[in-house]
Amino acid sequence: MRKRMIPVVAGAAALLLAIPASAADAGPGAPGIGDPYYPTYGNGGYDVSHYDLRLKYQPATDELEGTATLLATPTQGLTRFNLDFALDVSEVRVNGLKAAFAFTGEQELEITPATPLAKGKQATIVVRYSGIPSQVQRYGFTSWQRTPDGGVAANEPEAAWWWFPSNDHPLDKATYDVSVLVPDGDQAISNGVLVSSSSRAGWTRYNWRENKPQATYLATLAVGKFDVTTGTSEGGVPIVNAYSTDLGDNDGAARASVERTGEIVDWLSGYFGPYPFSSAGGYVPNVPSSFSLETQTRVFYSPKAFRNGSNVSVVVHELAHQWWGDSVSLERWSDIWLNEGFATYAQWLWSEHEDEGTAQEIADYTYASHPADDPFWTVKPGDPGPENQFDTAVYNRGALAIQALRGAVGDDAFFRILKAWPTERQYGNGTIADFRTLAERISGKDLGGLFETWLYTASRPSTNSAGAALGTKAVSERADAAARPKSWTQIQQTLEGLHAG
Repeated sequence: MRKRMIPVVAGAAALLLAIPASAADAGPGAPGIGDPYYPTYGNGGYDVSHYDLRLKYQPATDELEGTATLLATPTQGLTRFNLDFALDVSEVRVNGLKAAFAFTGEQELEITPATPLAKGKQATIVVRYSGIPSQVQRYGFTSWQRTPDGGVAANEPEAAWWWFPSNDHPLDKATYDVSVLVPDGDQAISNGVLVSSSSRAGWTRYNWRENKPQATYLATLAVGKFDVTTGTSEGGVPIVNAYSTDLGDNDGAARASVERTGEIVDWLSGYFGPYPFSSAGGYVPNVPSSFSLETQTRVFYSPKAFRNGSNVSVVVHELAHQWWGDSVSLERWSDIWLNEGFATYAQWLWSEHEDEGTAQEIADYTYASHPADDPFWTVKPGDPGPENQFDTAVYNRGALAIQALRGAVGDDAFFRILKAWPTERQYGNGTIADFRTLAERISGKDLGGLFETWLYTASRPSTNSAGAALGTKAVSERADAAARPKSWTQIQQTLEGLHAG
């Protein structure tokens, strides 16, 4: 047998010598990045460093045309790779040469370059596309919202598919240039800083730049008629806010809340360290949805967040995410507690700041509001499953876990931990296990029992369990409305709106 194989092996060896090493070692990239909750989201085999999006949008018809240029570095030799996308594609070029492409599955744009891509050598990928985003559904939904005067891209954990092709997972963060051409009289709102705008022949082009790494779901676009306000916080952070001109009765309450962005950014910096981005702000479009979202530097707020009056609590929550979720992003979607637990706890800290109930009082009341047989306790914040990823328990029980941590390590270590995580992992990613390691290093304590009890046990912890999260005072099994912290109603209304997304 070996003698018969010798000519075959020799022939194969000669062929390999004739092929560049990069091509010989190449293969297809994986159609998913490996997330346990969303196996098809993201892609393997490359890392995107920059997205350049040049778009034209017609609000009257919801028609979007675009050319996306991605700078990507293969992490292996690639004969084929995928992008996540849902609109119609007319052409793909890789390193200047036309590439073959086809759609597979719900959102997989499979690209075969003319020649294999070498590991470690940056490639330029150009995708030309068009479509009507609001008419495109994947997995039974769309993340593009039509408004009376335009459209909005904002959703979690996926939103990019409806307006640009991407490696759609927080593990692959990149910088962005977003250039949008819209009819005169309309504005285009996106992340970062407005670098320039210019008008010609009835159209206006807006050029936005986000120069810090950003996850794809945190990229946002809104086109319509907005009243834009600008300013600078006392700490020197540029602020850009925008309000649809047809918000009606919600307009005053929205402005009374969102216009406090600079004040809140400066206040949060005292807990989490310097603000990590070049600008801050938010926008309130006239959309029917109820959720708000921490889109990087330019928070998306539903007008329904302000239907009962001003709601500063939701602004605190979304701005806290700029550190917890945006600057430091989760490594996999099962780590969602790192985003939502800490953004909720920031609301509790704001309540203390406003003298409307301490974090301890809110924790006591939250615990007492949910008896042992409440399904609330069956959701594990540290691994809730994709079906419960945005369940109330991830937010409220998640914040209880943080109060447990505070009680276990003491205020000095606790507040050093709050600042160390966003500082040490700025613009990167992390897991719950990474956070526990950091908390144990700073506190000098073994926190394994506390994390297991509050994050990974599907039952109500006892008040004297690991970490002694709750106050030593007796807490009634039935929460008395008269004992509610003053901020409780607004915090709950905020979280109900977040869950609606």
